[in-house]
Amino acid sequence: MSDSKLMTLAEAVSRFVPDGGAVVAGTALESFIPFAAGHEIIRQRKRDLTLVGPISDILFDQLIGAGCVRKVRAAWVGNVITGSGYNFRRAVESGAIEVEDHSNLTLALALRAAAMGVPFMPARTALGSDLFKTNASLKTMTCPFTGDTLTAVAAIAPDVAIVHVQRADEHGNAHAWGNLGVTREACLASRRIIITAEEIVSHEVTTSDPNRVVTPGFRVSAVAHAPWGAHPSPVPGHYNRDHQMFLDYQEESQTPEAFARWQARWVDGVRSSEDYLARLGEERVAGLRLKHHAPAETVDYGY
Repeated sequence: MSDSKLMTLAEAVSRFVPDGGAVVAGTALESFIPFAAGHEIIRQRKRDLTLVGPISDILFDQLIGAGCVRKVRAAWVGNVITGSGYNFRRAVESGAIEVEDHSNLTLALALRAAAMGVPFMPARTALGSDLFKTNASLKTMTCPFTGDTLTAVAAIAPDVAIVHVQRADEHGNAHAWGNLGVTREACLASRRIIITAEEIVSHEVTTSDPNRVVTPGFRVSAVAHAPWGAHPSPVPGHYNRDHQMFLDYQEESQTPEAFARWQARWVDGVRSSEDYLARLGEERVAGLRLKHHAPAETVDYGY
């Protein structure tokens, strides 16, 4: 096979994250958040993006603070440890960004609809809630079979999904394990997919365990090697959550001036995974590495 999709993260973002595009990220909820890719988006000064995601965490707050975002379609944006996302709050209060409020379920259904190629998904969720007041992509409908009132959740088809995984081959076949959240739905819903991976492995490794492939390689546009590319969020089997980074960010983003200093240090001043790890320091990196291993039982695909 010669259809290698392996490229640098900078090239992947430059080619496949368009200004004005819709980007889905953070699809595994609190783990696998693609911070390295998000920081590259900031370094390239992408603009007018629509961010799509479930809980979204501080990556969305960082992209908003850097001026990359026009609209957010999410269930929650903030700091999963400390609460408020200050850049997000400032942008909402000033009217700098538009927000489409979702629940985790309505967002999942919206991506599922796009993945299935249908314009909406019927559901019972959100009925009686205030989501209908702020989200024009939610409508009520009458079931043609039962006459029940249902919610119609409009499809969301992002321009690009950015997904971090434990390992991938150069053709785009990616292995991930742990809580996947809405990762599979987001990949199928999106027009393009960027995979960032802790490890690049051979095609024989990914084909040896096909059930662990989160999306078929032919759907993937780019694969980038990004060790520690989800830090400070955790990656099962590789490293734990860096709680201190979230606590520090809460202090370092309270004002626009403080955030600008944070961005200069942790984003604009970083050019590679090695540079980022050096900035973290050996002691901190060692403290985040696995202390206990829990490998899964080997499976047999024999015939």
